[in-house]
Amino acid sequence: MKKSLLSTLIALLLVSFFGTRGFAYANSAPAMKILTGRQSSMDAALQSTLNNALQDEMLTVIVTLRQQADLARVVGADRAARQQGVIRALQATANATQGKLTGLLNSRMAQGSVKNFEALWVFNGISVTATSAVINELAQDSDVYSITSDDLQIVPAFAPAEANISLVNAPALWGQGYTGQGMVVANMDSGVDGNHPDLSARWRGGSNSWFDPYGQHPSTPTDLSGHGTWTMGAMVGGDAGGTTIGVAPNAQWIAVKIFNDSGSSTATAIHLGFQWLLDPDNNPNTADAPNVVNNSWTYSSPGCYLDFESDLQSLRAAGILPVFAAGNGGPYGNTSYSPSNNPSAFAVGAIDNNSQIYSLSSRGPTTCGGSTGPFPELVAPGVNILTTDLYNGYYNATGTSLAAPHVAGGLALILSAYPNLAAVDQQLALINSAVDLGVSGPDDVYGYGRLDLLAAFNWLAVNPTSTPAPTNTPTAIPTFTSVPTATFTPTPMPTKMHIGDLDRASVLSGTKWNATVTIKVHNAAEGVVANATVTGKWSNGATGTITCVTNSSGICTVTKTGLSSKTSSVKFTVTNITHATLTYLSSSNHDPETDSNGTAIVILKP
Repeated sequence: MKKSLLSTLIALLLVSFFGTRGFAYANSAPAMKILTGRQSSMDAALQSTLNNALQDEMLTVIVTLRQQADLARVVGADRAARQQGVIRALQATANATQGKLTGLLNSRMAQGSVKNFEALWVFNGISVTATSAVINELAQDSDVYSITSDDLQIVPAFAPAEANISLVNAPALWGQGYTGQGMVVANMDSGVDGNHPDLSARWRGGSNSWFDPYGQHPSTPTDLSGHGTWTMGAMVGGDAGGTTIGVAPNAQWIAVKIFNDSGSSTATAIHLGFQWLLDPDNNPNTADAPNVVNNSWTYSSPGCYLDFESDLQSLRAAGILPVFAAGNGGPYGNTSYSPSNNPSAFAVGAIDNNSQIYSLSSRGPTTCGGSTGPFPELVAPGVNILTTDLYNGYYNATGTSLAAPHVAGGLALILSAYPNLAAVDQQLALINSAVDLGVSGPDDVYGYGRLDLLAAFNWLAVNPTSTPAPTNTPTAIPTFTSVPTATFTPTPMPTKMHIGDLDRASVLSGTKWNATVTIKVHNAAEGVVANATVTGKWSNGATGTITCVTNSSGICTVTKTGLSSKTSSVKFTVTNITHATLTYLSSSNHDPETDSNGTAIVILKP
């Protein structure tokens, strides 16, 4: 009797301390599933790399354990409870199964054959930097399901580009009071220019709202290429430029900078990014994960790669639909890119303002990882999209990179009405309400059709999975204005030519002025670009052009003498490299109010 009473009291104390919804499982042991089906833990390419490595050479790999959390068994009364359950299930599985391998790695580290390792719980795995002997030793462990390279060839889903916010019916939801309020959107991209007037006030702020896995910009949102700033503007941009440019202008944003300052990435950084998104403050008891995640990046060539499928499954289980740009591999079929063609991704292709497919938008079919149905799932505007740019500017961008943010921003509108909507229900609402395009029915060009946010909202009203959240102003139109269709006309630009303006490379004294400018050419795919031909064309009192060729460090210098105006500006053209970024390094006799040594003030756009 006493024992029974004691048990009851302990149970009541636990409930009062944790709350009823904290119990995601009926028992205390983590529920796991065991991965099977692989004949070898490594592919031939990685095995060849290990075989050819020097004895003491350190290589980084991703180790995936066979035991993975069974997220299908996570339950919860609402989104916050489900997220807490997902985090705890993932962490419990990692804690219960990684001990043997981490013990081995610590031992080998003491012997000098392991440089470092990072335990991961977003999926049950470990990033390991070690000698080939240690990696081969890990491959023999019965708990190891796979070992894959940390090296990735990924690029922003980036192409030359337009969009119309009205085409996806976003203003119709604004008029009902749903503008993204209370929602947090995230992107995994090149970063975000947090100082832009259309973005700065929308950043959630704090240590749980920005993550740079490389540690190059640990606390301040930063973007050196502009790509992540473009995608964020299409999701949450306001009307500081005179028109509303984001689908969900009252949502907040957070971000992961998965590309380092040289424009490259690693599997470890991306795994850590997904993991951070699930638990930004490293406390599963706080519901600070984003409601929506946009991914406008792909592997650099079409194909099927499942390196991040487990991460995407974790996001889905936590109620986050992973939205991906389909890629710019068209116009032919069988041009799908990973991770957008993974089973757990939601792929978005691009159309123009007339609902015609963007020629480079990637198309299916694909069966990657057992995927079924059309590829992409949906299309959205992605041609000549007016969006935020670096240095408080705006830019007309094109590509599936800009189409995906329309879906992600649109989900923020829908979730401001249905905040507890599961990921599968978000997907069903989007595809069942899409405007059919192309041949009748789903196809591998337009997917299920064009995004229609009002239709998705109405579909949920008659196919309820939860009750719409009330708004304070159910019929009031927001103070920001919608984007007029014809306000912005894109400026035609020559193929394979990229032009940027140097902000007053000027001189301050003398009757004739001289100016010398040193610049650096680089891009995301190659890093610094040697032997690039750079031509400077001067204006305001100067005539003619000057040309230089970049050295092995991607640097060259242009000089102009005898300028008749101290406010002369220079435009640079790079004629033999695409997707280039031009960074200003220094100049002689420059205007200190407008130029600053070491500041990238010239950005070339495709």
